[in-house]
Amino acid sequence: MSTVLIVDDSQTLRQMLSEILQTSGLKVVEATNGVEAKEKIQLKAPDLVITDLIMPQMNGYELCRWIKNDPTVQNIPVLICSTKSEEFDRYWGMKQGADAYITKPFHPGDLVKAVRQLLSS
Repeated sequence: MSTVLIVDDSQTLRQMLSEILQTSGLKVVEATNGVEAKEKIQLKAPDLVITDLIMPQMNGYELCRWIKNDPTVQNIPVLICSTKSEEFDRYWGMKQGADAYITKPFHPGDLVKAVRQLLSS
């Protein structure tokens, strides 16, 4: 069973994402910001990270950059899930190493499809 780390400072969104992913047969771990996510990744690397961008302490761009620059975890796919929907935001997220970018609000089916694609690649 694949493990997905959800990183978002919104408890409501973490809960919603968890339910969608668990219903799809995935194991879910949660973190409230990039610093907490980094600690969890170093303890036990997940198969995929879904991160928000705007969070306290360490934002999603910084977390993505850290993952993609750390040789021990750089192969973990990163999916950015953010309300920032401008083309520049998407461009900048991909420039930091993100493997995919979904904007909120999203359709649960689109999220599951993106997660499955990233886990199978």
